[in-house]
Amino acid sequence: MSHCWCLKLEYDSYTSLVVNVGGYSCAGKQAQNQDAFAALSPTNSDKYYKGVVGCIADGASGCAQAKLASQLAVTQFIEDYYCTPASWPVKTAGAKVLSALNHWLYHHSQQHTHNQALLTTFTAVVIKSTTAYLFHAGDSRLYHIRQQQVEQLTRDHRLFQGKQSYLSQAMGAALHIEMDYQQLDVQQGDIFILTTDGVHDVLTEQMLVQHLSQTEYSLEVQAKNIVQQALAQGSSDNLSCLLLQVAQLPNENLSEAQNKLQQQVIPPVLQPGMKIDGYEVKSLLHNSSRSHLYLVQSLQTDEKCVLKAPSLNFAEDIQYLENFAREQWVARRINHPNLIKGLTKPDSSQFQYLLYEYVEGQTLRQWMYDNPKPTLEQVRQLAKSIIKPLRALQRLHMVHRDLKPDNIMLDQQGEIKLIDLGAIAVKGLTELGAFNNAEKEYPQGSADYIAPEYLLDNSYSYLTDLFSLAVMVYEILTGELPFKIAKYPYQKPKNYQAWQYRSLREKRVDIPLWFDLALKKALSPNPAKRYQSFSEFYHDLCTPNRSLISQHQQQPLIKRYPVRFWQVLSSVLFILLVAQVVS
Repeated sequence: MSHCWCLKLEYDSYTSLVVNVGGYSCAGKQAQNQDAFAALSPTNSDKYYKGVVGCIADGASGCAQAKLASQLAVTQFIEDYYCTPASWPVKTAGAKVLSALNHWLYHHSQQHTHNQALLTTFTAVVIKSTTAYLFHAGDSRLYHIRQQQVEQLTRDHRLFQGKQSYLSQAMGAALHIEMDYQQLDVQQGDIFILTTDGVHDVLTEQMLVQHLSQTEYSLEVQAKNIVQQALAQGSSDNLSCLLLQVAQLPNENLSEAQNKLQQQVIPPVLQPGMKIDGYEVKSLLHNSSRSHLYLVQSLQTDEKCVLKAPSLNFAEDIQYLENFAREQWVARRINHPNLIKGLTKPDSSQFQYLLYEYVEGQTLRQWMYDNPKPTLEQVRQLAKSIIKPLRALQRLHMVHRDLKPDNIMLDQQGEIKLIDLGAIAVKGLTELGAFNNAEKEYPQGSADYIAPEYLLDNSYSYLTDLFSLAVMVYEILTGELPFKIAKYPYQKPKNYQAWQYRSLREKRVDIPLWFDLALKKALSPNPAKRYQSFSEFYHDLCTPNRSLISQHQQQPLIKRYPVRFWQVLSSVLFILLVAQVVS
């Protein structure tokens, strides 16, 4: 007697993404069903930020715990995937979850006999916004049907020896596994079919299409019909089929955040003594054409905080408002002692503004005025403190993009606080199409601190922040900038050649060569030639890098001391010219 079970999921309408799901699994002629599948469409904001997930697994036959392996793979993947930060892109979140799950399966297998190993195939699709993301290992399959045309998206990881076949890749088989990954654009009406080999080894692709053309049946019934046909045609293995149909896609051009922004009002310019949503304005902290910062105090708790309001000049600028909405999203999701803390404003508020903790102290810019000749140790401690929040942002797949001394505060205990989160980029939001204009905006800020790749083609990564940090280290030590380039935005540089590093030792002869070389590498215009981690950069600020010194000594004089070389050459030419005139 076969053991069969089915699953039907109902989906909410939290966002305009609607995915219908139906699945069916059957032990077939086997005594135990070692297949497993699962799908989830969250009923909260996870659906918007993480998408809809469907996955299928087939436990390796011959292993007593094959059923447990497949069930763990699908359930734990879904549970852990939705626990990853909303700021993470799908590829990063999925890869990290699968890596951890594979490690667990592998180590469990190493502690038991081969028959007790936890080995399973695994195939998953994540539909987020208007894109599908695929993860795959083994010989379960994922098909894509669009307008009656079917395409197999996965490849079978299977080796053949005569008439026998073996899995060449499976979850739990090795300590490290390279999952197949790809992504593709999704259209309304697309259908994704996930099957185990008990189905696709028997049925052709056209048979699958024929079943799915019978639209009078629900996806659950269609999945059951597919499994039963495969069983009727002689399948001797477990059989499973999971169907996901994209019924509706979100609007790419108008995000939920935009809708909310357009319903709120930018407050007028506030004066001391005025009140807004239970806060009294105490003073104006900063005023610019883009925003206004006020020191306000809660009328209930007496707590002081900073209120940031957009300028009325940008009331109709959707790109600017998207920036503001993104800053609010970020402020609510980061929690680090060296990053300014965002506070929650009343839900009933009809005004557009942000609330931040109030940090008493001075900016790094003012500290530089007060300490024109700092020691290397002081600079190293500052760099170390700034790196801490930058690494926290890196782990969240965020990039600050506007690092400069004016955006760094030193509180009364001397601790660093990064402020002004308005330019932060979030990889996970880019996938949504949300804040789309904000991500594609022309770079803000001064070219004095902007990394070349961000200024030239609007590309960025954590190495963009590393570059800006190195500029500040150079400026703290010398009071000047390491490059002389055209003043952006009036004249935009055309290529990396615009950034010609000026040796730190031209201004501070007391600075050792190895320290100067470390800064030069961190300030490479090409990000591929910079340090590839903050820790590596900081290490070379503290300890001489013998490799850099050796490379420097092997260079010709014109590259080692370009300024001094041309100065000497000019002097020699002048002397020769004078001598010729005299003669």
